[in-house]
Amino acid sequence: MAHCCAAIYFMNLRGDILIERRYRDDVERDMADNFRTQILNSKGESASLQTPVRTLGSCTFMYLRHADLYILMVTRNNANVMMAFKFMTSLVDLLRSYFEGALNESSVKRNFVLIYELLDETMDYGFPQLTEPAALKSFILQKGVRSELDAATSTQQARNATLTVTGAVSWRRPGLKYSSNEVFLDIVEEVNLLLSNTGAVLRNDVAGKVLMKCKLSDMPELRLGLNEALEDVTFHQCVNLGAYEVNKVVTFIPPDGEFELMRYRTSEGIQVPFKVIPVVKELGRTRLEANVSVRSLFGAKRFALNTVVLVPVPDYTAKCSIVVTSGKAKYDATKKAIVWKIKRFSGACEHNLRAEVSMVSTTKERKAWPRPPISMSFQVPMFSASGLRVMYLKITERRQGPAYSVEKWVRKMCKSGDFQVRI
Repeated sequence: MAHCCAAIYFMNLRGDILIERRYRDDVERDMADNFRTQILNSKGESASLQTPVRTLGSCTFMYLRHADLYILMVTRNNANVMMAFKFMTSLVDLLRSYFEGALNESSVKRNFVLIYELLDETMDYGFPQLTEPAALKSFILQKGVRSELDAATSTQQARNATLTVTGAVSWRRPGLKYSSNEVFLDIVEEVNLLLSNTGAVLRNDVAGKVLMKCKLSDMPELRLGLNEALEDVTFHQCVNLGAYEVNKVVTFIPPDGEFELMRYRTSEGIQVPFKVIPVVKELGRTRLEANVSVRSLFGAKRFALNTVVLVPVPDYTAKCSIVVTSGKAKYDATKKAIVWKIKRFSGACEHNLRAEVSMVSTTKERKAWPRPPISMSFQVPMFSASGLRVMYLKITERRQGPAYSVEKWVRKMCKSGDFQVRI
């Protein structure tokens, strides 16, 4: 198996070395100096043309910029580049977890001891090891000082850490206890739509994700049944992919707290929440008339929140006379559009906007107005554009059996993505 790197460096934007950790003896410190002089400070290429993998002589540099830092990995051998970048991104997430979200030059300087300890645990002889924050925090504390407990407690913590590192469940710490067990599941979808001015669908897809928040004791197993098998889907590492391939049931032991269980994308069987019918006419050189009808296609018991429709107008617009059947609308010169806002859009109903636009009169020849598309943003609670539904969510804990009770909540939210209608 190809290794990842021979050395790793943390550098500031000037190229000064903050942290250096060498895992093999075939690289020297001056290689980092070559990176600074020949890559960072090179005037031969613009920054936009520089690639994150560069080879100088027999040495290969793989680097990633985060905030005001460069993370640099160096090797003389045939390294696995994808594994190197995956390790660097995982290392950034790990350090941000320890630093409470802030990873920069200042935080690196304040935590030399902790970073060196983490670098020793996360990589061995150039091969990545454990990078899960939950597992590492069980035996490396935030200040880099091991917990001073009595011998019995210390021994038990060591056993738990060993189980976490060597077992199959590195994302969940054993022995969790809650006074009440709760699970929150949210299906969040974004609808992307592009319609022609005749109403023909030019592009239509839904990008969704399943978010969870788990407050569960011990080591439960969850089984999530969905009403349809998704094709373009990616799962969190906790999901048993073998079980999903066989019976299409999402089986997993969840991490503690909030996490993203899965992402998916579909372009089949989409239920579009709104239909927009625009009629825009240019009446001579100084007038324009726009009639826009928006119809909700979801049930009457549902509603949309914070609906905003942007109706574009020419750059040289002087004033607009606007009439709407619901909400408020006004001309926004900075957006070059009429902004129509409806706080609550009920289901199975239709609202209309009529605008008369007056444009600045001029004797100069103007360029033809490109007629940008109408764009729309919205949120529809408890609506799934893809039709995805949760059929069941079963939770079992082997040691407690039927006595293991859990409160479960499932919510859905449909949002606008790139939702446009040509005029």
